[in-house]
Amino acid sequence: MDELAMLLKTLTEAHGVPGYETEIREVMRGLLEDLGEVEQDNIGSLICRQGENGPRVMLAAHMDEIGFMVKHITPEGFIRFTPLGGWFDQVLLGQRVVIKTYKGDVIGVIGAKPPHLLPPDERKKVVEKKDMYIDIGATSAKEVEEAGVRVGDPIVPLAPFQVLASGRTYLAKAFDDRVGCAVLVEVLRRLAREGHPNTVYGVATVQEEVGLRGAATSVEKVNPEVALILESDIAGDVPGIKPEESPVKLGGGPTIVVYDARMIPNLRLRDLAVETAQSMGIPVQFSVIEGGATDGGVIHLHKGGVPTLVIGVPARHIHSHGAIVHRDDIERAIALVTALVQRLDAETVARLRP
Repeated sequence: MDELAMLLKTLTEAHGVPGYETEIREVMRGLLEDLGEVEQDNIGSLICRQGENGPRVMLAAHMDEIGFMVKHITPEGFIRFTPLGGWFDQVLLGQRVVIKTYKGDVIGVIGAKPPHLLPPDERKKVVEKKDMYIDIGATSAKEVEEAGVRVGDPIVPLAPFQVLASGRTYLAKAFDDRVGCAVLVEVLRRLAREGHPNTVYGVATVQEEVGLRGAATSVEKVNPEVALILESDIAGDVPGIKPEESPVKLGGGPTIVVYDARMIPNLRLRDLAVETAQSMGIPVQFSVIEGGATDGGVIHLHKGGVPTLVIGVPARHIHSHGAIVHRDDIERAIALVTALVQRLDAETVARLRP
């Protein structure tokens, strides 16, 4: 694997569900500390400042991944859990997980009633999360406690990074939004080499999956004049999705989000991104996300308002143990965001107001 693939492997295999981002935060800190001055807000988001002149440009990508928390331990030694972030019930059964305990990692599998013992009408029903449990191979609550598992422990999907057959696509957990974190790191590296006419704040936020919380605190510290949100996006090129539902395709280029449930982007910033992409020969796709939101939802409402745009990397199967992304989309997103930041001088930023 080359440097970019290794970066993606390192980021996706690190653990960090909402509120428990310690491991991924230390990975990100190590990547950012040579790229600017790094500080941390009071709930754990990292802020890397690069440069000291010109408008304040915020680049935000969230560190946290969806996961679970231990909710209850049954007398028989099974673990009930509550989700941290949005999970589709159908993707959970039979999946392996890691429980992060004070004694170390404990491996388990998500289970439910065996279908062999269910009446025919129940077999056809989707099993809900509330009826699932995690099995670590224990036969009593005492064994679970002896393993170090306690109520409140975070639970992370067990899913290693894989390079797929084409060599240009990758499979892993947590591409939402570790792919955005990778773009953030690579953009800051290029800006450090090439220069930029502004003060850039690369922010790795926490707790996005449970309410955009890290964005709300970090934007207070940065007080940006313009913001770019670096995210994964939903690829619609899978069976059953009509073009009008989502035209976004893996390998078709980064996306520009023209609408999500909590933000309509600044139109002049959107147009500048499109013009920048066209001038560089970078294909872009337009995305409408009617059922989700990003850190931009709170960042664009900061104080008197912040011109904000979401630039995404298409991903199949997000919010599961295994999402798939395309290297071409990542490389093009890095190039586009770098060039866009380099265009955001004081005069250009001043023209972004509606």
